[in-house]
Amino acid sequence: MTRRSLRVLAPYLLMVVAPLVIGVLVLRTGTGFETSSAVSKPGSAGNTFAKLLIALPVILGACLLLAAVFRRIGQPPVMGEIIAGVLLGPSLLGWLWPAGFHWLLPAELTPSINVLAQVGLVLFMFLVGHELNVGLLRRRARAAVMVSHASIALPFLSGIVLALQMYGSLGEGVSSTGFALFFAVSMSITAFPVLARILHDRGMSGGELASLALTCAAVDDVTAWCLLAVVTAVATGTSVAATGLTVALTIAFVTAMLLVVKPLMARLLTPRENGTGDEAGEADAPRGPRGVPASAVLSILLGGLLLSAYATEQIGIHPIFGAFLFGAITPRGLPHVTHATDQIRGLTVTFLLPLFFVYTGLRSSFGLLGTDASLWLWCGVITLVAIAGKWVASTAAARVSGIGRRDAWSIGALMNCRGLTELVVLNVGLDLKIITPTVFTMLVIMTLVTTMITAPALSLIERLFPDTPPPTPSPEPRETADSRLGSGVA
Repeated sequence: MTRRSLRVLAPYLLMVVAPLVIGVLVLRTGTGFETSSAVSKPGSAGNTFAKLLIALPVILGACLLLAAVFRRIGQPPVMGEIIAGVLLGPSLLGWLWPAGFHWLLPAELTPSINVLAQVGLVLFMFLVGHELNVGLLRRRARAAVMVSHASIALPFLSGIVLALQMYGSLGEGVSSTGFALFFAVSMSITAFPVLARILHDRGMSGGELASLALTCAAVDDVTAWCLLAVVTAVATGTSVAATGLTVALTIAFVTAMLLVVKPLMARLLTPRENGTGDEAGEADAPRGPRGVPASAVLSILLGGLLLSAYATEQIGIHPIFGAFLFGAITPRGLPHVTHATDQIRGLTVTFLLPLFFVYTGLRSSFGLLGTDASLWLWCGVITLVAIAGKWVASTAAARVSGIGRRDAWSIGALMNCRGLTELVVLNVGLDLKIITPTVFTMLVIMTLVTTMITAPALSLIERLFPDTPPPTPSPEPRETADSRLGSGVA
C-alpha cells in the first residue's frame, strides 16, 4: 500500500469506521441505555397513528365511491358521504364483520377522527360564509326572519305534543319536561352545513333563493342552539340566568365582529392604491394587501376563523357560527383572498369534511330497534310529523312574505333538511341522558330521511312549477369557486 493510499484511508478509518465499531460495542453492552420507555407499547401514539394512516384511505375511498353512486341516482354526493359513515359503522360493517370493524376502526381512533372532522366542519362553514352574497339578502330581510322563526315555532309545538304522547312508553324515567323540550328542539333544526352542500352540489349557490335559504337556516340554527341551552339548563338543573348570559354574549360577539373585526379585515386585506408598484417599477406587478404581505393572507384567514370559532364555543353556541360569521365579513373579490380561500377549499371538501360525516355515522346503530313493530311505528310517526311541521311552516311563511310559489315550496323543502346539525344536537341529548339510545336511533333515522328527500323534492318542485323564473343569479358569479366548493369528494 502506497503512502498516498494510507493518507486517504487513515482518516476514513478514524472518522467513519471507528465510530461505527464503538457504537456497535456500546449497544451490545447496553450500558446507560436501559430505560423503561425504550420499548414501544401496544396502543401507543405511534401505533394509533399507524392505524389512522390505514383507516383514512379506506374512509375517503368509501366516501368517493358512495358519493359517485348517489350522484348517479340523483342524490347530492354529501348523502353518499353520510351513508358511507353508516355503512362503515356498527350498523353494517360492525354487524356483518365485527372483527374487521374493530381492526379497521378501533375505539382509540375515534378521538383523532373527531378532531379532524370538527376542524373540517369549521373550515367549511368559513367557506360558506364567504360565498354568501349578503347584498341579495337586504331585499329579503323580512322574509328571512319570518321564515326562520315560523319554521321553528310550529315544529316546536308539534314536537312537544308528540313527545308527551311518547313519554309513557319511551321516556324511561327521564324528566318529562326535559324530554318534551328536547324533542321540540330536535324537530326545529335545519342542517346548515348539509343545506349549504346541497345548494352547491345543485349549482344553486350565489342565487337569491340560496342566499335566503342559508340565512334562514343560520338564524334557525342559532335560535335552536339557544333553545338547546334552555333544555340543557332544565335537564341539568343549571340556572336559566346562564342561558340569558349566553344570548347576551352572542349579541356582543356579533356586534364586535361587525363593528371592529370587519373594518380591520378590510383594512388589512384591501389591495394597495394604484401607483405603488414593486421596486422594479412594473405597473402590472401583483400588489399585496395594505399592511400585510400577500403570503400572510392565508395565515390571517385561518387564524381569524379559528379564533372566531373558539369564541362562539366559549360563549356556548356551536363553533361553526363563529367561522361562518368570520367568512361573511371577510372581503370578497380580492385576488389574494380568493387564492387563499381556494387553498382552504381544496383540503376541506376533499379530505376533512367527509370525515365529519363518517364520524357521525360511526356513532349510529340501527340494530336497537330490532323487529319491534311498535318502535318502527313510532319512528314513522316522528318522521311524518317532522316533515309536515317544518315544510308547512316554512312554505306558508315564505308565501306570506311575498315569495313566489316555486321559491316558497323550495324553501320549505330546504328548511326541512336536518342533516348533521341535527345529529350533533341528538348526540348532546344522548350524552346528557335526556333521551334514550332507542329514541336517539329513531331521531337519527328521521334525520336521514328528511335529508335524503330534500334533493328529490327540489327536482319535483322544478317540474311542478316550470313557468316560474329560476332563482336570480349573483351579479358577480363565482362559478369556479362554487363548483369546487360543492364538488366534495365526488
